[in-house]
Amino acid sequence: MRKNIILIIIICVLSFVLGFILSSFKGKEKNSLYAQIVSQPILEAKPNPPVNNLSFVEIAEKIIPTVVNISAEKSIRIRTPRFEFFSPFEEFFREFFKDFPLPKEFSEKIRTLGSGVIISEDGYVITNNHVIEGYDKVIITLSDGTKFKEKEVKIVGRDPKTDIALLKIETKKKLPYAPLGNSDEVRVGEWVLAVGNPFGLSGTVTVGVISAKHRTGVALYGGPTYQDFIQTDAAINPGNSGGPLVNLKGEVIGINTAIKTTSGGNIGIGFAIPINLVKKVKEDLLKKGKVVRGYLGIYLQELTDELRESMDLPKDMEGVVIRDIIPDSPASKADLKSGDIILKFQGKKVKSVDELRFMVAETPPKTKVELEIYRDGKIRKVEVILGEMPEEVSQLKKEEVLEIGLKVKESKEGVVVEEVEPDSPAEEAGIQSGDIILEIQKEKIKNLDDYYRTLERLKERKSILFKIKRGKEIYLIPLRLKE
Repeated sequence: MRKNIILIIIICVLSFVLGFILSSFKGKEKNSLYAQIVSQPILEAKPNPPVNNLSFVEIAEKIIPTVVNISAEKSIRIRTPRFEFFSPFEEFFREFFKDFPLPKEFSEKIRTLGSGVIISEDGYVITNNHVIEGYDKVIITLSDGTKFKEKEVKIVGRDPKTDIALLKIETKKKLPYAPLGNSDEVRVGEWVLAVGNPFGLSGTVTVGVISAKHRTGVALYGGPTYQDFIQTDAAINPGNSGGPLVNLKGEVIGINTAIKTTSGGNIGIGFAIPINLVKKVKEDLLKKGKVVRGYLGIYLQELTDELRESMDLPKDMEGVVIRDIIPDSPASKADLKSGDIILKFQGKKVKSVDELRFMVAETPPKTKVELEIYRDGKIRKVEVILGEMPEEVSQLKKEEVLEIGLKVKESKEGVVVEEVEPDSPAEEAGIQSGDIILEIQKEKIKNLDDYYRTLERLKERKSILFKIKRGKEIYLIPLRLKE
């Protein structure tokens, strides 16, 4: 019995020792396996780059004080109706109204509202040209209600081609201003805020994203002709024009300019001028009072599939077509012809008319440039020395406009009459505001270039035949020039 007890104790001791040895071995094995796992290289998550994004609230608090309300007014002459509308009873009505003290003309104040953004503490303000164009007095109201008007507001310069205007508030007080960002870094899908005074409601902030970049060919009444828009779905409405489009760093990346709408209000398609383009325009306006651009002197049109087929061009050819060359222009002195296809400008491919316009405009005058063109089945290289783009056609041809008595603008339908000068040949002929000019002396008028070029050619005539569209009706109107 005693021997059995001793045997049981020995077996238990041996079992305990053996278990201890085995557990130690397994622990080491486990630790070794763990060490192997830990030592294996793993894909580490890279930290996001540091950002300085602000909240919408912080951006609003920062930007609203820099956004101004711009109102402008002008006096216009309104003439009383002429009795020709009552013909054939004209004489009767003249006699009937002869004792009534009807004024021949009177003045009316017209006010427009827009926005602007202060870009320096000494009071420089960026806005849209169309906000102030044609107005006599500009009034700037700060977010705190402070008003500046008359001599306190200076128009430094305007650029209708990009729809940018630079104003200056004459004050010794340091003003809050918005920092300018880099629109080249803007990405589709990023958050932005639009700030302005829609419908006169000051300090309005709306939020959206960047919908697209480099939008061109947007049909807008009165231009601008140089388009490289940022598209956003942040709500932009009448009165937002000239206000800033701001990124999450609180930087201005664009100037809100236009909306695409069928109702007159926001439908989520707004356009802003990239701030990098605004910077270039601002510098020229500051230094020279105007924007200096390169000038080639050609009329262009897009290269469509129909043109490729009719001109026997390769189906994959990209470029733009020269439809006409302006006399005495840089292009007229080079080996360029109507019908040439411009493929490259300074070695860069040309894909659209707007793209080439920007390339030429951003090249300094007197620069010798190389064009690669396609003519008669061959690719040629032509050198041209760029000139300086003339001032706006409307300014160059002001004398002809005043002589005829028409103020016109370009629209999606062509050239439309905006205003008729009293006692002018145009008024005597019966041309009215809103008429669309289709032809002048049987020459088709598609844009302002056609309009002014045709008038220049016909200015020695005693009468000019206008073909106009009024509503749904077509009229032929002879216009006799004053001798």
